Amino acid sequence: MSRNPEGRGWFFRDRVCRIPTWRTWLLVLVCLVLLGVQFLSSIHPFLALSDPVRGDILVVEGWLPDDAMAQALSEFRRGGYRLMVTTGEPLIRGSVLSEYGTYAELGAAILHGMGADQDSLFAVPSPPARVNRTYASAVALAHWFRVTGRNPAAVDVVSLGAHARRSRDLFQLALGETRVGIIAAGDRSYDPERWWQTSRGVQSVMEETVGYLYSFVRSPEEEG
Repeated sequence: MSRNPEGRGWFFRDRVCRIPTWRTWLLVLVCLVLLGVQFLSSIHPFLALSDPVRGDILVVEGWLPDDAMAQALSEFRRGGYRLMVTTGEPLIRGSVLSEYGTYAELGAAILHGMGADQDSLFAVPSPPARVNRTYASAVALAHWFRVTGRNPAAVDVVSLGAHARRSRDLFQLALGETRVGIIAAGDRSYDPERWWQTSRGVQSVMEETVGYLYSFVRSPEEEG
């Protein structure tokens, strides 16, 4: 192919292209490392939110482990709540061996066994849900409030560790004008300050991070 003096051919032409120097790549690497360190140190406190509003009702997610249930009971006694309500869907394992068919009922039984007053303890089961089980529990709670004539101005929800922020948002979505606070019970299955050092910590934080981001893409109301 013939070229003219300016370096132009019939179909292609020469062009000068700038590429990063090693200093630029080093700067990019340092920025990525700093962002990674910031993520590791800040993501768990962001997800494991505790921001109670001190309403009259304490809502406890019924799937919580026993030590988190004990924390919820202590919070109920310390916070001056009138009622404690457990939520949850049908058991996904061991239901044939249990007299309790849902996490809500099982959670209430555990709390009662720990010393909770039966008169101030209520179980509010939710129907099975393939996705957004927390939201389904919150919708069932909103329905229970309506049918029992309760219209609380504020409630606090007890969840577990990194699940707390998403629980707060989903309960707020379902309960509408009722102000929702959140209390993150400690998750003793990993060290929250070094969550990246255990598979359980990584699994919990990554799942909750993805779930939180996904909630901005698709509302649980759209998924039914």
